[in-house]
Amino acid sequence: MILHNYFRSSTSTRLRAALNLKGLDYDYAAYPLKEGAHKSPEFLARNPAGLVPVLEIEDGTHIPQSLAIIEYLEEVHPETPLLPADPVGRARVRALAYMIACEIHPLNNLRVLKHLSAEFGADAEGQKAWFTKWVRETFDALETTLAGSAETGIYCHGDTPGLADVCLYAQVWNNQRFGIATGDWPTIARIFNALDALEPFAKAAPPNQPDSE
Repeated sequence: MILHNYFRSSTSTRLRAALNLKGLDYDYAAYPLKEGAHKSPEFLARNPAGLVPVLEIEDGTHIPQSLAIIEYLEEVHPETPLLPADPVGRARVRALAYMIACEIHPLNNLRVLKHLSAEFGADAEGQKAWFTKWVRETFDALETTLAGSAETGIYCHGDTPGLADVCLYAQVWNNQRFGIATGDWPTIARIFNALDALEPFAKAAPPNQPDSE
């Protein structure tokens, strides 16, 4: 498999962590987003939306969207599952993951921040304020949910890392770019630190990628 991605992309980070957790090997293809590599004809042939990551599987099929890729991996490589066996547990884990993937990331990705700058004149501080607002909106709720649930263990759901954890781990790394510390969210901070001590997650971290700046 070939992973078409970018070291700093949180969606790429979550997918790298998922692949690593499942013990799946892949070739790493880097696309520097700041240079517009994801808008090249070569990349657009793989994903017309011009977004990373894209997983190229053995038969040449290209699968976009990190959550769709992870669901594909769950079906094709069910060993080391990222979702619990019970329906209620799966729903809980998906809900936690979607809080990050659907409520934070779409508002704070690179193209949104660029649009804020180009169309509304938002400088670095303005972009940071925007980014921080939407992180806090969801992290406050996520912290309450995790801290108040008996289903939370060492990780987001029990003592085995899964889908919610790969999303949380990637988002905390993304937050660090904007100087957002985890001090206000002790449960999130504890889970992140536990994940960061695991090799599959540490190997997925942005600073540990071949295209890291």
